[in-house]
Amino acid sequence: MSTARVRILLVDDFGSWRRLVASMFRQRPEFEIICETSDGLEAVQKAEQLQPELILVDIGIGSLNGLEAAKQIRALSPRSKVIMVTQEESAEVVREAFRAGADGYVVKVDAGTELLTAIDVILRGGRFLGRRFSSLALPEANSPAIEKSDCHEVGFYSDEQFLLDHVTQFIGNALKAGRAAIVVATEPHRNSILLRLQGYGVNFGSAIEEGRFVVVDAAETLSAVMVNGVVDQTRFLTLLSDRIGRVVKTAKEEQARVAIFGECVHLLWEQNQIEAAIQLEQVANQLNKTRRRYSLRIFHW
Repeated sequence: MSTARVRILLVDDFGSWRRLVASMFRQRPEFEIICETSDGLEAVQKAEQLQPELILVDIGIGSLNGLEAAKQIRALSPRSKVIMVTQEESAEVVREAFRAGADGYVVKVDAGTELLTAIDVILRGGRFLGRRFSSLALPEANSPAIEKSDCHEVGFYSDEQFLLDHVTQFIGNALKAGRAAIVVATEPHRNSILLRLQGYGVNFGSAIEEGRFVVVDAAETLSAVMVNGVVDQTRFLTLLSDRIGRVVKTAKEEQARVAIFGECVHLLWEQNQIEAAIQLEQVANQLNKTRRRYSLRIFHW
């Protein structure tokens, strides 16, 4: 299949998610979203009518769920490649997706690092399964090796409580293991995360006193790294590198791993600063490259 022009049908009932996917595709001019819909039944009709090269489908959509839609699409538009892009992380749901005819499966929280890779693999004739399912046996599934210790994730959530649960587990597991963590969030989310960490059995007060847990304001961080609406790469790297350097001093060398949650991308998105949000993600990728002495796991929302 030629990738000179890849026509895409985007199926998701979360409008902000569809806009974020569209912004990701601006990096790849050969990709063109020719239709968007929030309904599974309409997705089947559009797939038959348009015969797109690629279809991105969420599972939890109205009138006809993504799994049933994929089965019908496979029959009516057999040349279309189908990727499930969803919040569902159940192994059985993953297996059912491939049985329904999906060519790939990406969890939304991993989309920032995996979606474009998944598309490339699938358009070359392969199949793709995200890294969190690397131990899951699926016939002929292409699951590229991905380094797990150093990674940068971007998450997309329609449910704020689901987000806070994910962050609590992400930061809580690091602190329980004696590692360092940094949270860059709005005041309401900082307060919610701290309360949830307490309920998760984390003595965050001691971690803060030890210097291995730092909680800072997202808006203040943004104001420190933005110049005329553009992310200043040097300021960002200097600021985060300094914070990382401070927290890792409190950990043993073999535990010099840092979990970082940042909400700055979401704030930029709310302000409709799409290009700045994408730029911040790219600079965050640079952070991993410049801090190779330590193992960083960065999660942005």
